[in-house]
Amino acid sequence: MQWYFTVLSKYAVFGGRARRKEYWYFALTNLVISLMLTIVQHKMHGGHSPWLTNIYSLALLLPTIAVSMRRLHDVGRSGWWLWIAFIPVVGAIVLLVFHCQDSQAGDNPYGPSPKYL
Repeated sequence: MQWYFTVLSKYAVFGGRARRKEYWYFALTNLVISLMLTIVQHKMHGGHSPWLTNIYSLALLLPTIAVSMRRLHDVGRSGWWLWIAFIPVVGAIVLLVFHCQDSQAGDNPYGPSPKYL
């Protein structure tokens, strides 16, 4: 949960770098919370009204974009690479590969590596 709250504390910080651990623990925690909300929502309303998960997703849209951008910075890519997600299938695969890559050692244009501090 520490990594989840770290990302939330940097709610709209688009500069800097984010380690793989920060990104993937946030993604995993986000997935678990979304699944729990979906189950609760299904029990409450029979799954017909997805307002609970929609509000949660909307609240986490900005921190999700921010941590994705910082993750791209950590591998030496510009945050503009997030736009590739709009290309069906191929874009998601490319972003997945970028998010799985190891951090660049040392400094890059986006700052010092948080992994090697």
